[in-house]
Amino acid sequence: METGEIVLIKDDLRDVVIAIDLSKYTLNKIKQNLFWAFFYNIVGIPVAAGILYPFTGWLLNPAIAAAAMAFSSVSVVSNSLLMKKYKPQITKKS
Repeated sequence: METGEIVLIKDDLRDVVIAIDLSKYTLNKIKQNLFWAFFYNIVGIPVAAGILYPFTGWLLNPAIAAAAMAFSSVSVVSNSLLMKKYKPQITKKS
């Protein structure tokens, strides 16, 4: 059990397929969360630093920048919470 990559609790081999499907789904969620976190930071940090000021004369209020960073965290957590709705692609017959 300590060296196995997948350990079956029940005697149903279809659980291996479900575990692999769940791991792929989890990895996709991780990639989505990384994309959104990098997107917010790549766009948000230069805007908060004043990159738009020479062109528009507009500076980002620190409270708005903080709210944007909080929204970034909320969107990543919300995306992760969507995993609760995961349904395996394999249907089990009881």
